[in-house]
Parts: sequence; structure tokens; C-alpha cells
Amino acid sequence: MTCGIASNNFAKISDGYTKFVPSLLSALSIVACVFFLSKAMKILPMGIAYASYAGIVIIGTLLLGVLKFNQMPNIFSIFGCFFILLGIVMVNTLGK
Repeated sequence: MTCGIASNNFAKISDGYTKFVPSLLSALSIVACVFFLSKAMKILPMGIAYASYAGIVIIGTLLLGVLKFNQMPNIFSIFGCFFILLGIVMVNTLGK
């Protein structure tokens, strides 16, 4: 999951994929994401694995934006992330 957050970080600093090193790191971390996600799907159902991965990456990327790029979410973003987190918990505890 940290690969997904890292990929989004590198995409941001790549300046629209015009800087080579951050662009390359973004692409490599995306490949790593898919690799590790495929490993998780050996154990977990595809939908649960991907939903959990996507939700955690969304929340992690939001936190990265706040901490690194000073991007403050509005109240709707905060509530939305709360519901994403609630969905992750529900899918993993009640969805099996």
C-alpha cells in the first residue's frame, strides 16, 4: 500500500511526467503495487483486496498531501475519507 502512496507522491513531483526521475519512480512503484496486490489476491478475494488497497491508498495520499504539500482537505473530503475508512473496516470484518 505504501507503493501506491509513493507512486502518487512521485506523480505529483514529476510535474506532469516532465521530470525523468520522479516519472520513472512513479512507474516503478505502480508496477510494485500491482505485483504486491497480486500476491495479496492469492489469499484474499479480489474485490476485498482491491477495495482495501484503493481505500487505504486514497487516505494515505490525502494525509501525504496534508503533511508534504500543505493541501488542506475541506469538510466534505474529511467526511468522505471517514466513510472510505468505515467501508474498509466493514468489507474486511463483515464482508467475509
